[in-house]
Amino acid sequence: MTGRHRNISSIIVAVDGPSGAGKSTVSRAVAENLGLTYIDTGAMYRAVALKAVNERIDSDDLEALGSVAETAEISFKKVGDKNHTFLDGVDVTDRIRSPEISLLTSKISAVPSVRQALTAKQQEMGKKGGVILDGRDIGTVVFPNADYKFFLDAKLEERGRRRHLERGGGSCDINNTIEEISKRDNEDSSRKESPLTRADDAIYIDSTNLKIEEVITVMEKKITSDS
Repeated sequence: MTGRHRNISSIIVAVDGPSGAGKSTVSRAVAENLGLTYIDTGAMYRAVALKAVNERIDSDDLEALGSVAETAEISFKKVGDKNHTFLDGVDVTDRIRSPEISLLTSKISAVPSVRQALTAKQQEMGKKGGVILDGRDIGTVVFPNADYKFFLDAKLEERGRRRHLERGGGSCDINNTIEEISKRDNEDSSRKESPLTRADDAIYIDSTNLKIEEVITVMEKKITSDS
């Protein structure tokens, strides 16, 4: 991490970690509390997956997927108290969270041309600072010189429980959810292009037994004490 005693309005905060670790939840809260802009990189990959479905692009057509990622116009806007994702001017916040899109996103996110296109978009969005981004390669690839880096983790079973509740619980089989996350972990960690890894200078936080508020406090204290 490079920044020390910098103005918060110019810092870049990277939050990495596996699926279900709580990255988006804490990143949104930190952004709100510290006046940072939250860039949901996971939603960007989901938006590309949705556009590929809309345009009937085969998931094995790597060249076409790269083109979709390059041409997709993705933006974020706060509506009420929630960040919404827009794809080519259309609000797709709910549509990109379907199980179908989630599974396709895992495959698409491993495509080098897609990652390269979205990395460029993320770097453009965050180059002026005053941002917090969460994902799987933010502190290692997108912004390796980020002022603050955090790696948020939790045990597989706990991450599965959280994702299960996020989807409404009930009839959804929690074991299937855990299996799905385990598969995603393996794919994210083993892919050749920008695999999920913890940056050497990232602060590791195991949130298994922590409340969301506690994780947020740890991150904010580190950022504000140095800024």
